[in-house]
Amino acid sequence: MSPLDDPPVRLVLSTCPDPDTADTIAQVLVGERLAACVNVLPGVTSTYRWQGTVERGEEVLLLIKTTAARQDALIARLQALHPYELPEAVAVEAQGGLAPYLHWVAEQTRDDD
Repeated sequence: MSPLDDPPVRLVLSTCPDPDTADTIAQVLVGERLAACVNVLPGVTSTYRWQGTVERGEEVLLLIKTTAARQDALIARLQALHPYELPEAVAVEAQGGLAPYLHWVAEQTRDDD
């Protein structure tokens, strides 16, 4: 695949309850070529409404780099691995970036099946 044929790169955001869960999910997603890279950012405070109550908690943020072609499979796997009843999975498309890096993301997430 040439860089001109690469699918669009997506950044998927998700939060985890603790560093161990975040690390496990990151390792699986990269190991299964669903993500090229996962940044794990501890120390995130989330405020959200859940079941009619405003909640606040400490979480770990995952910044997951993948492609549009692998996004659905990544989100399905994330949901299967995640301990939350309703895990966060928000994807945004990269609107530019360093072309060789974007190509690297595409190469690392190729489905070789």
